[in-house]
Amino acid sequence: MPASEPGGVVLTERQKKWFATVQANFEKNTGKPLTAWLEVMKSCPETTPRAQTAWLKAEHGVLQNHAAHILDAMKPTSGMGWGEPQALRRALWKDPAALAILEAVECVATDVEGVIVGQRKGYTAFSRTVQFVAMRPLKGGRALLGLKLDPTLSPRLTPSVRKESWSERLTSIVELDNADQVDVEVSRLFSLAAERGLASG
Repeated sequence: MPASEPGGVVLTERQKKWFATVQANFEKNTGKPLTAWLEVMKSCPETTPRAQTAWLKAEHGVLQNHAAHILDAMKPTSGMGWGEPQALRRALWKDPAALAILEAVECVATDVEGVIVGQRKGYTAFSRTVQFVAMRPLKGGRALLGLKLDPTLSPRLTPSVRKESWSERLTSIVELDNADQVDVEVSRLFSLAAERGLASG
């Protein structure tokens, strides 16, 4: 099966179940219905999603996943949500050089069966059963590739030491300066991470 359309809102079955669980148990776990939390957010002094999330955690004890659900429900006022993948993609990958790197990795993804490409606000995710690769742009038209691999598997890999917004399972990174660096070795590492992602589901 080919990769999904670039920026498409496509989730794995596991991800769909996870989101359904968050939504089904939201009121029970937070103590309020979503409509009440949207009222609470009217008093939030913060304007960016990251700061709003931190405020919900600090002031109301809301956990990360529930905060994300609240902010996504606010998308008419807080910005683009997952339901607008093409807009998220355009906003994130504005630099043509960084976009070219993403497109090169998406070409690699089409050679791996069952890959689902999903767009998030801060990164582009590649999943099978679980997320196994993610990418985000870096300054200067570069990009960072995170992979679900042991960093000792290739000299191209380095350990991920910075806390990224993508899955903590992605323990290795590769910094890509241009699309030409998405070469045979990166393709091999992508395929290997895809195999690990399928096996761990």
